[in-house]
Amino acid sequence: METLKKVVTNEYFPAAAVLSGVILFWILGFFGGLSLLSTRQSPVTTLTWMMFVYAAAVLSPLAGLVAAIDLVRRWLRNRQASTAETA
Repeated sequence: METLKKVVTNEYFPAAAVLSGVILFWILGFFGGLSLLSTRQSPVTTLTWMMFVYAAAVLSPLAGLVAAIDLVRRWLRNRQASTAETA
């Protein structure tokens, strides 16, 4: 339980969770993204699903980029702080 608490309260956790979610979304989409179109659905259901996927496809790379930049920024800041302490 302590390990889980350390992971969740880690400063890298939010950005790492977003980046993992984006990667998982794209992997799942790559392997089965058009499966909804192969089944019979009402036009409204298909249109709603396509709009959701379009929004996710547009916004997820942006979220992934922001998360990756945040992870790198935090890592560089912590690295600089640790070198300042040893110097």
